[in-house]
Amino acid sequence: MSNHLKFYIDGAFVDPLVPAALDVINPATEEAYTAISLGTAADVERAVAAARAAFPAFAKVPKAERLALLKRILEIYNARYEDIARAVTAEMGAPLSFAREAQAWAGRVHLEATIEALADFTFEYPRGSTRIMMEPIGVVGMITPWNWPLNQIVCKVAPAIATGCTMVLKPSEIAPISGIVFAEIMHEAGVPKGVFNLVNGDGPGVGQVIAAHPGVDMVSFTGSTRAGIIVAKSAADTVKRVAQELGGKSANIILADADLEAAVSAGVAGCFGNSGQSCDAPTRMFVPAERHADALDIARAAARTHKVGDPLDPETVLGPLVSKVQFDKVQRLIQSGIDEGATLVAGGTGLPEGLNRGYYAKPTVFGDVTHEMTIAREEIFGPVLSILPYATEAEAIEKANDTVYGLAAYVASGDLDHARAVARELRAGTVNINYPDWDTHAPFGGYKQSGNGREYADWGIHDFLEVKGVVGFGD
Repeated sequence: MSNHLKFYIDGAFVDPLVPAALDVINPATEEAYTAISLGTAADVERAVAAARAAFPAFAKVPKAERLALLKRILEIYNARYEDIARAVTAEMGAPLSFAREAQAWAGRVHLEATIEALADFTFEYPRGSTRIMMEPIGVVGMITPWNWPLNQIVCKVAPAIATGCTMVLKPSEIAPISGIVFAEIMHEAGVPKGVFNLVNGDGPGVGQVIAAHPGVDMVSFTGSTRAGIIVAKSAADTVKRVAQELGGKSANIILADADLEAAVSAGVAGCFGNSGQSCDAPTRMFVPAERHADALDIARAAARTHKVGDPLDPETVLGPLVSKVQFDKVQRLIQSGIDEGATLVAGGTGLPEGLNRGYYAKPTVFGDVTHEMTIAREEIFGPVLSILPYATEAEAIEKANDTVYGLAAYVASGDLDHARAVARELRAGTVNINYPDWDTHAPFGGYKQSGNGREYADWGIHDFLEVKGVVGFGD
C-alpha cells in the first residue's frame, strides 16, 4: 500500500490530522500521477513533539552505534536505489539515466562521505585544562528543495544522525515522492522512533511553522534566496540557528590561456545539466573579447548535442523543467534577453521542436551579454547560458564578483598556477578549477545572499553541533 498520503511521525506512517490532498504533477506529461497530503501546524506539532521526546536518548547513543545505523541506512538505500531514481524521474522529470547516475547517486555518496567523516570525527578533546565538547544541537527542522531532492535530504539527515540530533523534514511539495521513499528506507533501517519525522506540505502551512516553532533548535534550509529570507525571519523570534544554502549566479571565467573548445563545451554542459536547475550552475561565462565569436560558435555546436525529450528515452539528455511556474519564469527571462539586445545564439522561447506537451525549454545560449542585463543578474534556473566578453582579466574578476550571490565560481586555464591565483580573488564558497570531479568532502555553501553554513562530510557534521567548553576539567 502506498504511503504517499501519509506522514512519517514517531516511527510510523500516519494519516494527516486534517485530510487535504495535493496532486503531484509529472512535468513531462503535465498530468497528475499521484497525490500527497498537505500538513498543518497540528501535524508539525506532533512531529516536533516526537523529535523532542526522542532527543535525550538519541543524543547519548555512542558514536559506534550511530555509525552502524548510518551504514544500515546506506544498505537499505542501495536496495531501494531504482525506486529512488524512478521517483525522481516521475516527480521532477530528470532523464532516468541522469536520475540513476546523478540524482540517486548523490544521496548514496553523501551517506558514504558522512560515514567516512564520522569514523574520524572527534567529539571531545582537551585544550589545556579545558575540555572541548561537541554536542548535538537538538531538534533540527529541515526544509529541502525539488531540484536535487535526495542530495539535499541526505546532506541534512546524515549529519543529524551522525551527531545525535533528531529531526523533522519537509521535502518540497513539488517533488515529494522520493522523500517518502527515503522515509521508508529510514523505517526499514530501524531508526529509533521519533528520531526522523517527515511532514509534507507547502511553505506557509508547514515550512514556516517548522522555522518558527520554539521546540525546533535549528533550521537547515535549501532553496531560493527569497524563501530563505522568509525562513530566517520566521526563525528569528526564537533565536535558533539557521543554516541556509540559497541561490546562485555562478561565474565561469575562461582565461586567455585556456583550451577554448574544451572549456566552452564543458561550460555549456555544466550550465545545462539537470535542465539548468542547479543552484551552482556556471550560468555566466566570461570569455576574452577577442575570442568571443569563436566561443559563440563552440557554444552553439555544444547546445545542439543536448537532446531534449521524454525522460524515459535513453537518448534524452535534458528533461523538462519541474513545473509550469518554472517554465513560465524561464520563458520570461529568455524573452528579456532578446528584448534587452543580447545575441540569441541557440534556443529561444517556446517548446523544442517535436514536443507539444511537457514543461520543456530549449537549450539556450546568449552572446554579447552585458553585465547589466537581466539574464546576467537574475538566477534563471533553466538551460540558459549567458556569454559575456571581457577586455581584461581584472574586469572579468570584478564583474564575476559583482553579484548578490556567492555560491560557486569556475575558472578554466591551461596554467594551474594562473587558475589558482584567479580562484583566490573570487568571492564564492566553492571555486572549481578546470571542471573537476564532484568532491563530496569539500565544503559546500555560499557567501553573501547564497547563504551561510556549510554542508558535505565533516563540514555538515559541524553545522549540527554546539560547542561546550568545560573549564577546569583537567588534563
